[in-house]
Amino acid sequence: MINKSNEFTRRMLNFPAIRPSETVSFSSLIASLIQLGQSICEYKSRTFFTNKKNARNSIRLIEDILIVLKEIPNEVSRFAYSSILSLSEIHFILQKFQFLLEDCSREDSRIWMLAKSEDVSCQFQMLTRAVAVALDVLPLEEIDVSVEAKEVVEFVTNQAFKLKFEVEVDDRKMQVNVLNILDQFEDGRIQESSDLKRVLDYLRIKHWGECNREVKFLDNEIYLEGNTMEKREMGILSSLMGFMIYCRGTLFEVLDNTSSRQITSGDQIIRFLNHDDFRCPITLEIMSDPVTIASGHTYDRSSILKWFRAGNSTCPKTGERLTSTDLVTNLALKVLIKQNCSANGVPFVETSRRNHDTVKSVAASSVANEQAMKLLASFLVGRLVAGTFEQQNKTAFEIRLLTKTSIFNRSCLVEAGGIPPLLNLVTSRDSSCQENAMAALLSLSKNSKSKSIIVGNGGLFLILDVLKEGLKMEARQHAAGTLFYLTSVEEYRKMIGENPGFIPSLLELLRDGTDRGKKNALVTIFGLLMRPENHWRVIAAGLVPLVVNLLKSFEREDLITDSLAVISTLSERLDGAMAVLYAGALPIIINVLNSCNSRAAKEYCVSLLLALCINGGADAVPVLVKNSSVMGPLYSLLAEGNSKASKKASALIRLLHEYNEKTSSGLITPVFIEDQFINVW
Repeated sequence: MINKSNEFTRRMLNFPAIRPSETVSFSSLIASLIQLGQSICEYKSRTFFTNKKNARNSIRLIEDILIVLKEIPNEVSRFAYSSILSLSEIHFILQKFQFLLEDCSREDSRIWMLAKSEDVSCQFQMLTRAVAVALDVLPLEEIDVSVEAKEVVEFVTNQAFKLKFEVEVDDRKMQVNVLNILDQFEDGRIQESSDLKRVLDYLRIKHWGECNREVKFLDNEIYLEGNTMEKREMGILSSLMGFMIYCRGTLFEVLDNTSSRQITSGDQIIRFLNHDDFRCPITLEIMSDPVTIASGHTYDRSSILKWFRAGNSTCPKTGERLTSTDLVTNLALKVLIKQNCSANGVPFVETSRRNHDTVKSVAASSVANEQAMKLLASFLVGRLVAGTFEQQNKTAFEIRLLTKTSIFNRSCLVEAGGIPPLLNLVTSRDSSCQENAMAALLSLSKNSKSKSIIVGNGGLFLILDVLKEGLKMEARQHAAGTLFYLTSVEEYRKMIGENPGFIPSLLELLRDGTDRGKKNALVTIFGLLMRPENHWRVIAAGLVPLVVNLLKSFEREDLITDSLAVISTLSERLDGAMAVLYAGALPIIINVLNSCNSRAAKEYCVSLLLALCINGGADAVPVLVKNSSVMGPLYSLLAEGNSKASKKASALIRLLHEYNEKTSSGLITPVFIEDQFINVW
């Protein structure tokens, strides 16, 4: 009966209590109330970083109520049912008390709860008064309890009405300190470390990991707030985010043990999950915006809306007729999908108006956040240039975190001159330092101004050294990822392609790297292929047989899709198509077309098969004509794919039908298919 709200779905100071069912038995209600009261009393052992007095007073109040509840007989009496209404109301209120106490004792939201002290004290006051009202109307004369218990109820009721829940004096003083610091940030003034430490000491934030948990909490709240209509809290959330990030970057010299696991913690969370649950039952693709419908089943928003717009009013999975077509965002599942994508290096595409990265860039419009980040960027670059080796390594790790998702942070660090000293660090013979510096450069390379700075400071040769001989595989894959962003510039595509070291090193990473390393190598090669002169270079280096062999072993659909994209691009030219055919790719491509769930992979398969038929028709067309299994997926894409995929599927179907008709009639002619179908390109 007690609501166990999922931590992913409930926002702070939001209390989704559930009223007991009207048909609940008296004995079940009493048992659940006692269990709930005992759970609340266990909060006495927890640490409250703010709102301490209010929390303690509330717990004492619940302890007194629990004394009365334990005296109420569990057996059903002829008077019991007239008391259920009052007791159900108490159950409802106690649930909210538990949520509030949980929020006040959370270890990752201390500064946010300090900032919200007024709201918290008001909640305590409101819930206490609500309990008093429910107790006041509880018909004790109908319940067989002792006189002492009735006196306790009277005492608790009076106390609940008398108690004043206000912002505590120390909390108020610290609130003022925080606001003063934020005002100074807005003016662009560097903060005294003693002032910052005073706030963190009050909140008992002693270590880097504790500070980082605060940052991650605020980060998630900003994301959630950015997806609401009103965004009333965005300004203060953004300012506090800037405050905590500045503290994290300037006050802590040592990364505690928890910090080394921060980047990969998502791997541990999703390792035990069934990844099929991340797929939409309609499209079989990983969901980007999961929503739950009235039947309780979850679908991707775009696919279920398409289902409803087609006139269907049933659940696609069960066939159950729906009483409502309302959609409820499944935030818990969305968070897990994002963690899964992050852990596996798979891009997560947001379908809402704002993605996480955009929300963060909007958050930086808080003046305090903006100025704090600029001050922090200057501080960190100074540490990179003149700090000890330990300070430089810690700073590189800090920059790695800051630049991972925030556009604004990347811009600040580029403007502050962070790239040249990071390039110096990639030559370090310490594996951790090299990896942190390379990962930071990977994120910074997304910035439009950074690419010329990297290349202008000799970064290409340094990145090549890491790609070839990086001390850890992670550093090598970060180097490949950095090259991917550099290949967006035509001049650098030319420089990378003409250097004899890059393509062989990318192929080595593709052969021996981790899944993420293979992905980074594939997308970088794809970027190089945007320059036609690089086609023969990757073919000569032996890319095609390597990719074809890897296609047999890949289990991740994103790697299959990327591999198909690479050889599809190569097959648009005659030499590439022949290399793909000679590598024995045709049966593998047909197998992927028939078995892969990814629509993108299927569309690349069609593009690839059409290119092979056009550029190597005599070797490809007869094989496809004999293999009738390809027609089903082709017709499916013809009906459901985008216009480009449909056009290619149509061209391939027509080509195969015409060849089949000619062979059936005995009119077999030389296959110069490129003359007939060149217009589809």
